[in-house]
Amino acid sequence: MASSMLIRADNIKLTGLGFVGSEFHTQKSNLSYSKRNLGYKCVVPKCGMSSSSARPVSQPRFIQHKQEAFWFYRFLSIVYDHVINPGHWTEDMRDEALEPADLHDRNMIVVDVGGGTGFTTLGIVKHVDAKNVTILDQSPHQLAKAKQKEPLKECKIVEGDAEDLPFPTDYADRYVSAGSIEYWPDPQRGIKEAYRVLKIGGKACVIGPVYPTFWLSRFFADVWMLFPKEEEYIDWFQKAGFKDIKLKRIGPKWYRGVRRHGLIMGCSVTGIKPFSGDSPLQLGPKAEDVKKPVNPFVFLLRFILGALAATYFVLVPIYMWLKDQIVPKGRPI
Repeated sequence: MASSMLIRADNIKLTGLGFVGSEFHTQKSNLSYSKRNLGYKCVVPKCGMSSSSARPVSQPRFIQHKQEAFWFYRFLSIVYDHVINPGHWTEDMRDEALEPADLHDRNMIVVDVGGGTGFTTLGIVKHVDAKNVTILDQSPHQLAKAKQKEPLKECKIVEGDAEDLPFPTDYADRYVSAGSIEYWPDPQRGIKEAYRVLKIGGKACVIGPVYPTFWLSRFFADVWMLFPKEEEYIDWFQKAGFKDIKLKRIGPKWYRGVRRHGLIMGCSVTGIKPFSGDSPLQLGPKAEDVKKPVNPFVFLLRFILGALAATYFVLVPIYMWLKDQIVPKGRPI
């Protein structure tokens, strides 16, 4: 894959950072980043950690609300597999992102949270029997697409909330969530739920966006939905109680490792549950109550602005593909 990196939260180790033609083809003198307050030291390229922004992760963007996301996918589900995935979430990326999940046993119980149309689930059932896999999503329109896929016929289909999972504690061997965290009003709560539903020794694998460093991409990212920084993923996993936390960078091949525009699918983060029971993290009330009345005008305005911002990120992979075709191999794009 064009962009791949592994970060260990306890003892940071990096692999695959020398991407010719990308902002990661750097000298050692340019590697400087640390987070001693979390009990580990992380050394990566400055640009790789999206350090150039100050935006509160706790402030939901226009489509980072459950109701807006519901209607956003009501329409997007029609073209999701054929228009969105080819530019942001290819089969090669999916298989590489799932590799750290260690799906080595066909009898594993796996929950795919935010499974949508089942594109990621298709990668899971290559390694795990479909009858042992549950696809959960809040969008019935997305799940209807998943039901139509023949390899997923035996999967359990559940409508539900990633921040309040309808599974018992210590239930699953693996928790997978791809392309969902960006819509969670409270990502920490979702990661906490991932910890709760896993068995002791179970592994969570969260695949999601990374925050841009280019100014225009940052603007549209903040309008649209949540693009976490890499260190935020690590922080959420640590606070939830996970151990052996790793982060692997992924990206479309034609980006040649470039990450300045952010990526809809930019990293795969894994962690292991060390103890049985619920997460030790204590949280207050949920950030968003979907039953609370919403002003229709405000809802419509947020939805339109969020959808316009999404259009920008539909065009970015086309722009990067054109550059990849024009710029000679081995030169920066």
